[in-house]
Amino acid sequence: MIDDPLYIAVDLGAGSGRVFLADLSSNEFSLEEVRRFNYPARQADGHLRWDFAKIFDEVKTGLLEAGRRASDLGRHILSVGVDSWGVDYGLIDGLGELIEDPVCYRDPRTQGVMEEVFARVPRQEIFERTGVQFLPLNTLFQLYAHIRAGTGGSEAPAKLLLIPDLVNFFLTGRAVTEYTNATTTQMLNARTRTWECEMIERLGMPLKLLGEVVPPGTDLGPLRLDLADELRFHNVRVVAPATHDTGSAVAGTPLEDGWAYVSSGTWSLVGVELETPLINSEVADSNFTNEGGAFGTIRFLKNVMGLWILESCRREWSERGLTVDYSSLLNEVSSIDECGAIIFPDDERLFNPPIMLDAISQQLVETGVPAQSISKDPAVITKTILDSLALRYASVLRTIEALTGRKIEGVHIVGGGSRNDYLNSATATATGLPVRAGPIEATVIGNVLVQAITAGRFASIADGRRYVRGHAKVTTYQPDQSPGWKEAGKRYQEIEQRYLKG
Repeated sequence: MIDDPLYIAVDLGAGSGRVFLADLSSNEFSLEEVRRFNYPARQADGHLRWDFAKIFDEVKTGLLEAGRRASDLGRHILSVGVDSWGVDYGLIDGLGELIEDPVCYRDPRTQGVMEEVFARVPRQEIFERTGVQFLPLNTLFQLYAHIRAGTGGSEAPAKLLLIPDLVNFFLTGRAVTEYTNATTTQMLNARTRTWECEMIERLGMPLKLLGEVVPPGTDLGPLRLDLADELRFHNVRVVAPATHDTGSAVAGTPLEDGWAYVSSGTWSLVGVELETPLINSEVADSNFTNEGGAFGTIRFLKNVMGLWILESCRREWSERGLTVDYSSLLNEVSSIDECGAIIFPDDERLFNPPIMLDAISQQLVETGVPAQSISKDPAVITKTILDSLALRYASVLRTIEALTGRKIEGVHIVGGGSRNDYLNSATATATGLPVRAGPIEATVIGNVLVQAITAGRFASIADGRRYVRGHAKVTTYQPDQSPGWKEAGKRYQEIEQRYLKG
């Protein structure tokens, strides 16, 4: 029997999830995916919702499979950690039952809500208190819309729990809110790291819904006895990692001083790690956010729309009968020399349009591209999307330098998007900075690193990152001095200013 324990990471994305078994031994580093599952949001009871029963059943199945695998290896599991996307929540009643399935952040219920909230608490004041960027999907606006419309259930809600906290509640019976995900609500004070009680009360939202905020690395206790019996998981602890997936991704990134990060996936989170929140009028005007990180850090970042745009186009091409293999598509993109059409990826109309391809065409026409010359070729459209994302990253990083007064030395890209060689190379060229890509599974690594630090396996996050740096695969990309990119950068800046000015 090998003494080194194993760890389980449950990584829930907005629509799909995975369960990993992790070995962080001194002479062995491995992440084994033991379960993958999907749970697309669906219309139910008047809203776009997540099927939480399905999510939790899949989590349990994943835990069971991880337990079997550990048994096959003759190893024991020490703890389980759950991370997920931010902002979405579930409400439980006094008996600990889920009142209704959580509403998805892409549901239109928050349309017009920001203006109603600002009429009661000014925008500037909300930012001064929370330090969080304004997005209609933030929990603050979702909950305001929810309360305004009524709870939607026969029982009065007793607690609001964000998605990973909701999973942890049904695993352990303990109802708490982990700090990194709590910061995405725009209801937490950035300086005190406690709920903004006075602001919440002014908005007519009940404080009793909000529970204890705990830091990443909190041991939440063992599995509920009935669940431990069902899963045959005795003496396994549940530890809250950085439960926001980007919080875990940054924790699992072997960052060096002076480097920025891009957590690249459905969304791209572009930022730097700070020791304290940066809150001033310039930050507010640029709509940056101060989200909580692991072990006292702040993730100073901006949300960029990300590969959601491309994935939406691929789905639409498939529905039209076009087979678009991802690798083949990127190979075609790499063979196109010239920098062609450019879009502004953060146009709010690209958030959840009825038809993404039409929304892209509409923006191109607005910026002077004749409708008859807009290409229908998937490779050309893909290049437009990826080039525009790289140019957006470059713009955001320049703004970070201006806001923080710190020069950025390089960019570390992690997450699923780090496998996209073309986008990585384009980012290096657009920014003029070296890019390191990988590890792909930074979120899972960060999840288990926090568990391992709690267990005493590593002394600190710096110690854990050194371990990752020595074991994970990272690829380096250098800028290309292509003159076409310089011209594309000028065109992009003109387009960006057009849309930022409204």
